[in-house]
Amino acid sequence: MKYLRVSFDEIYGLDKKYNEDHKMRAIVHGPYGWYQEEISELVWSYGGLLYFIGVETDGIKQELKEKRLEEVLEGRLGPLARYTKRIFEKDRINTIRTGPQMLALVPETENIETIILSGLGITVNSLKEIQKTFTNSTIIPLYGYYAFGDIIGMLKNNEVVYYPNYPFTIIFPLVQEEGQYKIVKYGERGKMGLIIARPELLIVKIEDENMSRVPPMPPFEWDGFGNPRRGKKVV
Repeated sequence: MKYLRVSFDEIYGLDKKYNEDHKMRAIVHGPYGWYQEEISELVWSYGGLLYFIGVETDGIKQELKEKRLEEVLEGRLGPLARYTKRIFEKDRINTIRTGPQMLALVPETENIETIILSGLGITVNSLKEIQKTFTNSTIIPLYGYYAFGDIIGMLKNNEVVYYPNYPFTIIFPLVQEEGQYKIVKYGERGKMGLIIARPELLIVKIEDENMSRVPPMPPFEWDGFGNPRRGKKVV
C-alpha cells in the first residue's frame, strides 16, 4: 500500500486534494482478497470513507464480449449496479475505483474527482474518451496482478505506462533469440519477464502478455512497461 500511496501523492497529488476538510468518499468494485485489502488500506490512509462492493470477476471479460453492457448490468452484475445506484443516491461520492465499463453507472460525472481504473479495456484512446466525459476527474490507470497487487500507471507520450514496485517486483519485456530470452531495447515489445521477490514469496516466470519497454521516468528510477496486452499464463 505504501508504494501506491506515495505514487498517488507524487504523481497525482491526491494528498493535496483530500484532507480533513475535504474527505475522500469512495466506491470500489472488485474481488475480495488482496484487492479489497489493498484498496481499503489506501482509502483509509487518506482518512476516507469506503463503500466496497464485492464482485466475482472470473468470466466477466468473456460475457462482456458476448453481450451488451446493459444485459450484463441487468443480469450477473445486477446486484452491483443496484447497490452502486443506492450509494450515489445517499452520498456525495467523489472517488471511484472500477473497470472502464462500470463508469456507465455514475449518474453525475461532474462530482467525480478521482477515477482509479483497472481491468479490461484500458488504452490511450479509452482514457482520452473517459476524460472527455469526466472533465473534473483525475484518471489513474492501474495494472493488477494476483501475486503483486497493483502497479501504478500514467498516460505519457501517447502510451499508457506502468512502473512496478521495485525492488520487490521487477518486470522486463523479453524476446526469445537462439533459445534464450533477452531484454528488448527501449520502445520495443516483448513478453512479460517477471520476478517477484519478497520474504514470503518468490516467483520467476514469463507471462504471455505483450508490452513495450519504457525507460525510467520521475519519480521512478527504474524501467517500466507500456501498453500491455494480456494473454494466457505461461509457466
